[in-house]
Amino acid sequence: MIKIIGVRFRRAGKIYYFSPGNLPVEKGQHVIVETARGVEYGTVVVGVKDVTDDEITQPLKQVIRISTKEDDAAEIRNREKEQKAMSICNERIRAHDLKMKLIGVEYTFDNTKLLFYFTADGRVDFRELVKDLASTFRTRIELRQVGVRDETKMCGGIGICGRELCCHSYLADFVPVSIKMAKEQNLSLNPTKISGICGRLMCCLANEEEVYEELNAKMPRVGEVVTTPEGLKGTVTSINIFKETVKVLVTITEGAEGQDEERELRDYAAKELKYKQRRPRREDKKNDGEEAEGGSGGGKEKKEREGRKERRDRRDRKPRNEEEELELLEELEQNEQHSKIDDE
Repeated sequence: MIKIIGVRFRRAGKIYYFSPGNLPVEKGQHVIVETARGVEYGTVVVGVKDVTDDEITQPLKQVIRISTKEDDAAEIRNREKEQKAMSICNERIRAHDLKMKLIGVEYTFDNTKLLFYFTADGRVDFRELVKDLASTFRTRIELRQVGVRDETKMCGGIGICGRELCCHSYLADFVPVSIKMAKEQNLSLNPTKISGICGRLMCCLANEEEVYEELNAKMPRVGEVVTTPEGLKGTVTSINIFKETVKVLVTITEGAEGQDEERELRDYAAKELKYKQRRPRREDKKNDGEEAEGGSGGGKEKKEREGRKERRDRRDRKPRNEEEELELLEELEQNEQHSKIDDE
């Protein structure tokens, strides 16, 4: 077992483990630690605890010291310098006529590196800009292009629910989200209603997905033919997954030739009906994964190349209707999963 603490460097950022050594570190304190990008000032969000060797990434670096009043004052000065650096960088961007939007600036605690975060529609040649900034700030300059989800996470805002954005307030990592989640929860598939202010599918669609999958697995699908406790055949017209009840349009009597059938809409508990049970998608994914591991890898690279070409073609094509817009939105969402900010 190894003794560690968890440190976070920005709000809703990733948590990194460090060794407290012999320091009496407590949750909520500020500490000075060494990271891959230099000496940093962080906040302890996980108190001292013991973990196994498998839970950490070696080598485990040790906390340099608990922050002093001088360190706290230096951190405040760095935040002030970041505002000035952002203003200067925006001026330089306009001077070089670059098609990019600056969204954030970060100084390392020891001022050995200055990081600029920006968004752009495509690749940007910022080599001359880096030289200009390096001569101005006399420190190492690094520019990082981020996606729209990372931009929203850094800038923050208010969601359609009226609360602060999840990604800015507490989500440390972006979770995969798909149109299937909205369908599973019986939500409107209007892109404007299931998209966040970043233009991608809302992260909160994943919050209750497992519950909906489990409940839906116990219910028949709308349109499915079921058998009632009375032995009558009927078609499911609607379901209530929370009450686990189903409305079934049952056929009471078969109509004679030239006459209509007599039908009646009845309510039943889902467990009273006979129908083909379905498994939650989590089990299907697990089984698919096991089959994939045992299968052949031939043709995998060819499929990947064809998939990349298809994604490029779909990205460049404008949606003609709402269905195509939903498909394009999901495709962008999947591509965005790989565009994350590395806190180090």
